[in-house]
Amino acid sequence: MLYKENKISGVSKYLLLGGVGILLLAGCSAGNTDEASSSGDLPVSVVEPVKKDFAEIKQNGVLRMITSYSSGSYFLYKGVQVGFEYELLKEFTKQNDLALEVVITGPEESPYDLLNSGQGDIIAANYTITKERKQYVEFTRPYNLVDQLIIVSDQVGRTPNSISEMQDITISVRRNSSYYVRLKELQDEGFPVEMQIIPEDMDTESVLFQVADGTYEATVADNNIYAAASKYMTGFNKGPLIAENDTIAWAVRKNAPDLEHKLNQFLYKHFRFDENGVPKRSAFLNVLRKKYFRSGDQIADYFSPNFRGDQFGVISPYDDMIKQVAEEYELDWVMLTAIAAQESKFNPRSVSWAGAVGIMQVMPRFSEISSDSLYIPEVNIREGAKIMASHLKHYSYMDSTNQWAFALATYNAGMGHVADARRLAIDHNKNPNNWDEVSESMLKLMQRKYYQQARYGFARGIETVRYVSEIMNRYNTYQTILAYSESKSGSAPGVFGLQTLN
Repeated sequence: MLYKENKISGVSKYLLLGGVGILLLAGCSAGNTDEASSSGDLPVSVVEPVKKDFAEIKQNGVLRMITSYSSGSYFLYKGVQVGFEYELLKEFTKQNDLALEVVITGPEESPYDLLNSGQGDIIAANYTITKERKQYVEFTRPYNLVDQLIIVSDQVGRTPNSISEMQDITISVRRNSSYYVRLKELQDEGFPVEMQIIPEDMDTESVLFQVADGTYEATVADNNIYAAASKYMTGFNKGPLIAENDTIAWAVRKNAPDLEHKLNQFLYKHFRFDENGVPKRSAFLNVLRKKYFRSGDQIADYFSPNFRGDQFGVISPYDDMIKQVAEEYELDWVMLTAIAAQESKFNPRSVSWAGAVGIMQVMPRFSEISSDSLYIPEVNIREGAKIMASHLKHYSYMDSTNQWAFALATYNAGMGHVADARRLAIDHNKNPNNWDEVSESMLKLMQRKYYQQARYGFARGIETVRYVSEIMNRYNTYQTILAYSESKSGSAPGVFGLQTLN
């Protein structure tokens, strides 16, 4: 790898459907943990957060999103980064002129530690507000309300209508989930709840699949996750509702009030309560909810046997083709894939405003290949790889990280603009072989006093700097996904197999 406003406390109503009536148990969702949950229950080792608020994030130009690889948060759809949480936060970064980087939590990693150590800036993963979590993070205002449902395998032979009918049915959940907390409350209240603790690295979708095939008798899932999973899984039924209107929010460091304020301003435009306590959502948020949890087809398409056939790879529809071409030019195929995703989202018919075409967005006037042929995926990928290989050779005297960074910058902006930025770096006593320092000069080439003196004139440096950063980040994300895909190679199709944070 190259790199390594005011808060709203929603009210949760717990509905326990008995044989003779409905028992309403009310409690604050932000405090739906009790003395049974101690601070030692959460996997936390970094308790003092680094000092990094919105000003520092803005200066760096990148917001890092800590999330899980799941259909409700973030995943790859035909090689393109999508997901409810990803698209919602992407809109925030777009409005604040920031790049969005993704940090996927591994099985042994704590999202709290990633956040408080500064490796990420925000936890965005269908994250339920709980009292024990609030010891280590600050929550934004909510942007969603979810219900907790018990999901029962068809192989149990019956579907309970209430928690009172759960005798002899074991419910399998992760210890560090909000589901465990709620089930523990029900146990303490005298309801017949039998729990089995399962490994922390099992995501909710993986557990649902194992409920569907009878490995587990039952589990708990948020209603939105259940709605998404039911599009492509069969073999389970919706059982009792055990918690209503749990509040879902983003989590930030406790010492980042400006970031929290910015996020709250954004979220208020998309989700708030009216005078009667009824949630009101923006058109944008409703579109995302429909796309990922209701009638959208992306989730079902992702798990379709037709899409998941041998002709498609783990990352994109062109994995095998890109691997073959990359081998010919001695390139890193994952990096080549990250470039293709950035350039065209793997659309072979893509044409840019500047006339670049195909998957790798090759400029016909700079290629010996005919324009029509450049729309053929293999031809275009090979031509793009050829160009990239020549750029890497030009910077071959640099270390691997800088070599790739400069080659990417050249692929995006051209050799002349990158040379101008390197000369400008020298003029400011910076290292012309260090991308971090040269990237500052790329930004200067947007200022009149600098580009007037440059050989190749004005350059939209912010676009190039972001281009390099986003491809590097996507590369690391792809590597993480590939590693987990390999480790979960025995899993059934349609299971992501990464940690879910809810």
